[in-house]
Amino acid sequence: MSQAFIKNDADTPEEPVRRQPSGRPNYVTPAGLAMLQAKASELSTLRASLLKAKKPGEPAGLPLRQAELDLSYYEGQIGRAILVDNRGLADSEARFGASVRVREAGGAEKDYTIVGEDEADPAAGKLNWSAPLAAALIGAKPGSVVNWNRKNETVRLEVLQVTYPK
Repeated sequence: MSQAFIKNDADTPEEPVRRQPSGRPNYVTPAGLAMLQAKASELSTLRASLLKAKKPGEPAGLPLRQAELDLSYYEGQIGRAILVDNRGLADSEARFGASVRVREAGGAEKDYTIVGEDEADPAAGKLNWSAPLAAALIGAKPGSVVNWNRKNETVRLEVLQVTYPK
């Protein structure tokens, strides 16, 4: 069989992955803004070292192109950042930046913190403010019950506590 019409991916250099902002407002906590700034600084240093290692006239390799795209993304996110600093807030209503302890119907208790999109880490209980669970928790107070539509079920959560970082 002729190889003329078969694409060989091994001959094609990989393309860098371009991260796209969500298009929603980029609300950030103070910790989220610091994380964005640290990531941009780290990428700037990486980019500089990759540029230094590149030979004159040599095309930019995948690591350098990826570092440049990532740096552009993080610098853009910093530029679009809307700092919401609710540290020390003495309010019992869940808002951006709040940590919310809930009890599920089976009695299990979980803690969630409502954060910006780049700070989100669902496995660590950090929820993007626009995620369905975060949206269900925003505005809730201790003692209230919220309904969260997950997959094909409605999950009832009792809000036990709302706190803000110091």
